[in-house]
Parts: sequence; C-alpha cells; structure tokens
Amino acid sequence: MAKQKSLFICQECGWSSPRWSGQCGSCSEWNTLVEEVAEGGAIAKQAKKATKREMANSLISFPEVEALSGAKSRFSTGIGEMDRVLGGEKGNKGMVPGAVMLIGGEPGIGKSTILTQMLVTILKEQTKQGGSQKKLPPLMYVSGEENPSQIALRIERIAETKLTPDQQARLLFVTSTDVDVIVGHMEKEKPALVVVDSIQTITTSELTGVAGSVGQVRECTDKITTAAKRYHIPTFLVGHVTKDGKISGPKVLEHIVDAVLELTGERTADLRLLRAIKNRFGATDEVGVFRVREFGYESITNPSELFLTDGDAPISGSATVCIVEGTRPLLLEVQALVIGSQLAMPRRVGRGVPLSRIQVMAAVLQKHCRVPLGTNDIFVSIAGGFEVKEPAIDLGLAVAIASSLTNKSIPKRTLFVGEVGLLGEVRSVNLLERRIKEAKRLGFEQIISKKTHDRVEDILREFKLI
Repeated sequence: MAKQKSLFICQECGWSSPRWSGQCGSCSEWNTLVEEVAEGGAIAKQAKKATKREMANSLISFPEVEALSGAKSRFSTGIGEMDRVLGGEKGNKGMVPGAVMLIGGEPGIGKSTILTQMLVTILKEQTKQGGSQKKLPPLMYVSGEENPSQIALRIERIAETKLTPDQQARLLFVTSTDVDVIVGHMEKEKPALVVVDSIQTITTSELTGVAGSVGQVRECTDKITTAAKRYHIPTFLVGHVTKDGKISGPKVLEHIVDAVLELTGERTADLRLLRAIKNRFGATDEVGVFRVREFGYESITNPSELFLTDGDAPISGSATVCIVEGTRPLLLEVQALVIGSQLAMPRRVGRGVPLSRIQVMAAVLQKHCRVPLGTNDIFVSIAGGFEVKEPAIDLGLAVAIASSLTNKSIPKRTLFVGEVGLLGEVRSVNLLERRIKEAKRLGFEQIISKKTHDRVEDILREFKLI
C-alpha cells in the first residue's frame, strides 16, 4: 500500500503545494490553501478499477431499501423540543439512523449540557420500556475537552436519580482524540448513539496541522461520517463558534453533515432556543424552546405564555403579535419606546427586530398616518429575547410605536396580525386562521388583521392613537 502524505490544496483553483503558503501560486488568492490527504507515488496517477465484489456491494434497489428493518424509523432523543427541531412525523420524531448532526453555539451556552441530558434521558426511557440494559447497544461519549470524571459530575447534576449499574455500564467514554481510534471503537462497539465533544479537538495522524485547523476538522468529520453511515449510528458533533458567532470551520463542513443545529440565547437569561440551520431529514423553520434549570433544560411546550407578560393592566407602547415558527403559532409582545431626540439624526434601535423594518414602519406612519416621528428616537424590543424576521409583526410594531408616542395604551386582550405595505395598507399573512385559533385559545378577544381593516390609519383612529 502506498504511503499516505498530505498536500496543501487551494480551495479556489485546485492548485497544490507540498508546503503551506499564505498566497496561492496559481490564482494569487490569500489564505486558501488547506491541507488534505493524498496518495503518494505513481499509484495516485493510476485510475483504480473496481472489483466485482465492490460493484455488487455498492448497488441496491429501492425495494431492498424499503425492506430494510428500521429504514423509516427514527430514534427519539427523549427531549420533545429537540425532536421537534430534528423533524419527523407525529409519533416518529427524532434522529435518523446514520445521521450526523453538528450543534454549535456560544461558549457556555449549554451544548454539552443538552447532549448529556439527552444521553441520560435515553438511558432512563429505555429502562421504563422494560428492556434489559445488558442487551441494548451502548451509548458513546467522546470526551475531547473534558475527562470522564468531569462529565460524571454533570451527569450527577442532570440525573434526578442515580443511574443504575446496568445504565452506567451502557455509557462508554472515549478519551482519545485520534479519529482512527474513535472510528475503531465505533466499529467494535456498534453504539446506538455517539456524541463527539468537540470536533475541533479531534485529529488525524495523516495530516500535520494542529487540532482545529481546517484540514484536520474536515478530514476527521469525513471519517466519522463514513463510519456513522456505514453502521447506521446517529452522531452528534459539537462545534465551536468564531468571534462573529458563526459555527467554526469551512462551509464544506456543513455540507458533510446532515443537520446543523444552533443553540442561542442570552447567557444572563434562562431562555435557550434551538434552531436548525440545515436539516436533510426535516424542516429548518422549527424552533425548540428551553428554560435553564438546575437539572439541565426544561422543554417549553407552550412558549406563547412564556413570552407574554403577566397582568391585565394595559401599558402604552405594548402590542401583542403572532408569528409562526414551523407549524407552531407563537404569541409575542412588541414593546416600543418613543422619546424626543437630542441628536440631529434621530436614532432607530431594535432588539429582536431588524432595523430596516423599524425604519420602514416609522416612514409609513409619518407619511400616511401623519404621526410626527421625525424628531423622535425609536427603541423597539421583542419581550423574552426572541428574534423575529416575519413581516406579520408589522401591524403590531406600527401600533406599539404610535401608542408610545401618544402615551395611550391598547386593550390587553387585543392581537395585531398583518403586514404593512409602503402605501399604508394592511396585507394578509399566511396561516391566518391558525394564528387566530391560537389567540382565541389564550383568551384574546379582539383580533385586528386584514379581515377587519384595510389601512393602518383606520386602526390608529379606532384606538385613538392619532
């Protein structure tokens, strides 16, 4: 067998070099050379001819795929909100066998915590089902950043009751950061689930780069993905993030894995949101809502009640809107603060709302509703730290701004749903009936939308805001 060696390949033009350099010698681009494994000698130049056995093993018909046991079944994580994000049909949600999922987030946001809670929950749920722990496949945790004793402390904190000896025996820890050793354990143990924490700590001896470099991360991910799909092992990879808040590593890493999950939230608050940036086996518009507790994460099945403030007393500058995340309507509170500006150019500040949307609403109110906002600062926030990009909040945003300016409150049980056009008209939004049904379930009596009003000016006059 030929000796393995590595080359530095330009990701723009494909030019190769035996050593790294800052600039490509062919296309002159900077910082595009990435270390990759290459076959040495003349064998690399010869086209490999597949054997008959390889040809037979690589071809499978669709009926044979349908006949495979568990081909359509998913593996539940035991955490309802996490299964919602991973996708699937009712009663069959969660991880797809052989799927590789990359989860990222800010340091300390709780990536390791939620994955550890998932392992503990799976161990306990399978015990409740009456199965013998000794006959079930093990769960594997690759501890690249922590040693097993540190992970054991987290397990004791998360588990409400101590794990039984049989449950403890099923949880295996891999302390090596060599990807070949990890793949070897996956081939030998055939675990039901693998967690790699984190992929930036895993290395391969075939490359000379340090752990976390582009070449190391990509090569290690490729080897783990190949093993996971060969033995149908669902695998979670924990990924670091850059200073910009994006998941570390090249975009090609996101192409290798099947799903990319992002855990977000304010570290000083107890709310965490899990979203799917990419998901080959489900939708990417679902969101999982969690609350931080001493034992780990608590799934929030009805987040609308969480995002709405308590009390029935109306407050000026506040309006309730409804958005749709995936298949679930969520009711949110939009808060606005309008004050006189001390600057030549008034400020427009948004938290959870795009700045461009605030500027458009201010312009529409000033042009078509004659609301004097030209000398006022406008601050807008979504209560609870939720980020919204859906245009369905336009109507509530416009009403909240006008309410704060006039210091007149809106009746508490009033919902505003609609997009506002540049001409001041109220436009309809999708899934309106589902939003109305959710609002009525939560006790909202008056729902303002395209069905009730055609123009924003009429709504402001009805509530005496102009």
